[in-house]
Amino acid sequence: MSKEMINALNTLEEEKGIKKEVVIDALEAALVSAYKRNYGQAQNVDVEFDDKKGDIHVYAVKEVVEEVLDDQQQVSLSDALNINKAYELGDHIKFEVTPKSFGRIAAQTAKQVILQRVREAEREIIYNKYSEYENEIMTGEVARRDNRFVYVDLGGVEAVMSKQDQIPTERYEPHDHIKVYVTKVENSGKGAQVFVSRSTPDLLKRLFEQEVPEIFDGTVEIVSVAREAGDRAKVAVRSNDPDIDAVGTCVGPRGQRVQTIVNELNGENMDIVEWEDDPAKYISNALNPAEVVDVLFDEENERTCMVIVPDYQLSLAIGKRGQNARLAAKLTGYKIDIKSETDAKDLVEQPNEEDTTDSDSETDDNE
Repeated sequence: MSKEMINALNTLEEEKGIKKEVVIDALEAALVSAYKRNYGQAQNVDVEFDDKKGDIHVYAVKEVVEEVLDDQQQVSLSDALNINKAYELGDHIKFEVTPKSFGRIAAQTAKQVILQRVREAEREIIYNKYSEYENEIMTGEVARRDNRFVYVDLGGVEAVMSKQDQIPTERYEPHDHIKVYVTKVENSGKGAQVFVSRSTPDLLKRLFEQEVPEIFDGTVEIVSVAREAGDRAKVAVRSNDPDIDAVGTCVGPRGQRVQTIVNELNGENMDIVEWEDDPAKYISNALNPAEVVDVLFDEENERTCMVIVPDYQLSLAIGKRGQNARLAAKLTGYKIDIKSETDAKDLVEQPNEEDTTDSDSETDDNE
């Protein structure tokens, strides 16, 4: 057992990078507990492991006192001086109490400690590796799925993708290769756990960085993303170079760049709009493809506005199930109320009519 123990410790250090001293410290602590548990001893004990020979020794630790009240915990000064003249009151002396049958218990305990350390080391390795990929895109293979998660093999760890992180229109089958965004890496008691998503707007940002070099190098910037995963997304971009068209750069020649992203997201519609300093222009752009006649801001709430569109463009501006207006609001951060020109005109005229009525009433009263 001695040689096996030493070989195991050396192998752990060489192959797993687990320091021998760390394992020995954990082993000695575990053996103390094992000794007390198996031999019904409550006194202070130390266990020492000889990493050269592999021998294990158990010692009872007793305090030097004037009068012994507990011979399990204490030793008299006179007895201590018989052992060594240098002992004084308050010193602690070790007495070897290694049971003959302790070898089997020690071997079992050592095996458990080593396996535990191996698991902890592997969890740490996985955590350190994948924590570097947090907030990045990785390509994985669908391993399996259940009622709660889709499990994605990232080549060394099985990541989990919850219901809300899945694209509703996609079905994930084993062996499918998909790109996922690493949202979080945790090192819990159950081991390193990686969480991934395909529905987050951040996935869209990273895909554009991969496809558009000008975004990756900062020439073109993604300012905001609004997304209803699997259906439609709006991306607001601006150029930091006056000679470069931000929208055209993202769309690419004959739409190739944006089409690559659309294909990766299985047909998710994409609106790329230009960000503007002027909120009215930005909101108008965000409602693309609808035309906008005017944007009127609420004097009492600066983040609320009424957008006026031609009568025939009203349904287009609002979008199917209100999606276009909803995404534009998310993209810009404004609460948007869309009105047709006719409805807006009526709203403007109604107060005037009331004023006229009130004026007539006052005239009648005066008469």
